[in-house]
Amino acid sequence: MIEDKRDLLKKAFNNEEVNRVPIGFWHHFVLGEDQFKGLEDKTILDKIVQGHLEYYKKTNPDMMKLMNEGFMGYPPIMDNDLETAEDLLKIKSIGPEHPWITEQVKHVKRLVDLFGDEVMTFYNVFAPLQVIRIRLEFLDLDFKKFVYLAENFPEEFHTAGMEIQKDINTLVEKLFTETKLDGIYYCVQNIQSERYTLEEYNKYIKPTEIEVLATANKYRDYNILHICGYAHHKNDLTFYSGSDYDSKIYNWATFTEGVSIEEGKKIFPNKCILGGFDNNPGTLIDKGTKEELDSFVKQLIDENGYKGYVIGADCSIPNDIDDEQVRYISDASHKYIKGEK
Repeated sequence: MIEDKRDLLKKAFNNEEVNRVPIGFWHHFVLGEDQFKGLEDKTILDKIVQGHLEYYKKTNPDMMKLMNEGFMGYPPIMDNDLETAEDLLKIKSIGPEHPWITEQVKHVKRLVDLFGDEVMTFYNVFAPLQVIRIRLEFLDLDFKKFVYLAENFPEEFHTAGMEIQKDINTLVEKLFTETKLDGIYYCVQNIQSERYTLEEYNKYIKPTEIEVLATANKYRDYNILHICGYAHHKNDLTFYSGSDYDSKIYNWATFTEGVSIEEGKKIFPNKCILGGFDNNPGTLIDKGTKEELDSFVKQLIDENGYKGYVIGADCSIPNDIDDEQVRYISDASHKYIKGEK
């Protein structure tokens, strides 16, 4: 009997008992400037599609997270110095017919149509102000300016986020009405500043984020909230424990945060948790043997059970990790069936 992976994942996401714990991992397929130039060079999008397809065939995943690379360059921030309050106020919504939205929807449809009949698909969507961070850190390699803007121009920072949210919200609505995408993988992160207490976050950042998630939840039942600990950024997970950040599935950096799956289930009760592996270079997923990976999969299942749990990583795994490592994890998940020894 052929396993229905879509049904398996839905049961896990609905916090129901399953016979096999599903797995989901992902990595980028292009880096640097190519992540921002999909509109300018369609061959980049072809490369990304091919990368997803080869990864799918090699790793045998139970879900596909579709990367938004090629479209990380949100137009209003690309020709913007992003240094002053005035720069932030230059950021204005581009509207629903801009190619950044319409071409992105076509690209996602192309990806969904490759995998959607076999596995559930989720598109990576950065929270509005995170779009600015990604440009500064991934393209400019400036790891201080984002916090500088947040600390020195909070009102203008908020205003820019509200403008970006209009377009992200439109994008999500179009993705769900024009493709068969199953959900979004929505990326949020604390501002890495002591100034941004929960009160400050709720005042300046939260209003720029929650409409997108509300729209996603309106159209689809299966959306993933990713609390991003990439590059060892730390977060207070409780910022996202309220109803405004309600999702079926939660994913955070268990190793960076020092918050286990079990502890996280107390913060997000009766929810499915995705994670378990450190995603950093040199860790088990990168250097572990087949036997070590198999043993760790068994350990994760023993610790977290067959209800409301999907084996994954803290965040995207590095591109240069051999996809065969993910295949070993997939094979192990098929080995440890509930009730069998």
